[in-house]
Amino acid sequence: MGRAARRRGYLLISCALALGLVATTNLPAQAAPGRASQFSPGASGAGDPYFPDMGNGGYDVSHYDIRLAFNPKTKAINATTTILAKATQNLSRFDLDFQGPLKISKLSVNGRAASFTRSGAQELVITPPHGLWRGSTFLVSVTYAGVPQKIDDPALGLSGWVATKDGAVALNQPIGAATYYPVNDTTNDKATYSQTITVPTGLTVLANGEPGPTTKHGDQTTFRWHMNKPLASELAMIAIGNYNLTRGVTADGLPNITAIGKSIDIKAGQGKVFNKTTAQIVQWESSLYGRYPFDSTGGILADLGVHYALESQSRPVYDQRTSKVDGDLLAHELGHQWFGDSLTPVHWSDIWLNEGFATYSEWLYQEKFNGIPVKQSFAEAYADEKDWTGKVADPGRDQIFDDLVYSRGAMTLQALRMKIGDRAFFQVLKQWPTTYRHGNVSTQTFIRFVERLTHRDLGAFFQTWVYQPGKPTL
Repeated sequence: MGRAARRRGYLLISCALALGLVATTNLPAQAAPGRASQFSPGASGAGDPYFPDMGNGGYDVSHYDIRLAFNPKTKAINATTTILAKATQNLSRFDLDFQGPLKISKLSVNGRAASFTRSGAQELVITPPHGLWRGSTFLVSVTYAGVPQKIDDPALGLSGWVATKDGAVALNQPIGAATYYPVNDTTNDKATYSQTITVPTGLTVLANGEPGPTTKHGDQTTFRWHMNKPLASELAMIAIGNYNLTRGVTADGLPNITAIGKSIDIKAGQGKVFNKTTAQIVQWESSLYGRYPFDSTGGILADLGVHYALESQSRPVYDQRTSKVDGDLLAHELGHQWFGDSLTPVHWSDIWLNEGFATYSEWLYQEKFNGIPVKQSFAEAYADEKDWTGKVADPGRDQIFDDLVYSRGAMTLQALRMKIGDRAFFQVLKQWPTTYRHGNVSTQTFIRFVERLTHRDLGAFFQTWVYQPGKPTL
């Protein structure tokens, strides 16, 4: 769906919410009753072989509106999520992903009560009063409450809604979004977002995109954030807690909102250092990768207990116990804004297109700012890699965050650079994210793109580096 269509969708859902989802004559058209044989259920998965239960079929989401109140004493939320979607088939029913103990008190489709059941690990199966015709736009509104439970996967770590000492953080990669809102949790159904979060006055809320008005009412404060560029659910983010905020702009005038958790912000001036370094790296990476793909940038440093940094769209989150600003790490997560966030793999097997480019961003940063040549970083990685089993472009579900896709992905890019030369390689770095901006891509898409750009058959090269195990010879 194009930008104009997404904007229309945003206005439509805003108007519907303002009407309280009651005046059904002003909502998207509900299908007239038809013969049951004309409608069929949407698929209960999106077809990703690593996560077959994630995502759903039969519709395409264009916008999520999440309205959530958080109680830090009980760790409970009360929320309503409203989803604007379009049917891609004649739907008798459809699924959303929604997991954990949260209890649904109300669910409607186009303002009318709809029946629903919950099954398996995360299936919320919704049956509207009448079938939804292919091409029709519809609104789903779900009201729910409870204490969200994080996911602690033995191989993939923590994700989803994580309670912290002073609040909570929602970091969704790869399977956590459905812990706190109903969602089509697949990389292949991006949407715009509005998030309205109410917390006790004194706490701060950060999220993806740009801030709207902040309002106080009694002892509560409501924060509003909007992401008006397509966002994959695994990159949605909320951070609630005690933060010191710094606002600035990049050299290109891009708004830059950074924050450091107060518990670790004990060294004077670190807020400015973090903001300035973020701006510097975004500006530099824009010169390599083309125009920054979102309307603001920034980042969050905090002691969250998740033990990783995440490239949440427009505002990466760095879990740290100090306010130290690591340019290497910032280069990695900010590089993801092009590779992984704007360009998102269709399937998780192609995650090297995220992590390989982000790790290569670290190598380029080391060369630019620390005088360590990329060739040296490559040589050290090539010599130090002990395990050459596994396929870079198909690492396996439990290996998507392994060195296999990070270091060997970056090595693949350096080997490609040596194969096609600097001029063509840096054209790839800029034109690849520009050509597929805000889209979904695959390894095969990347190979075809590079072959078209270079007018070369690179099938044997990529077969060696990404499709077969074993240490490639140089």
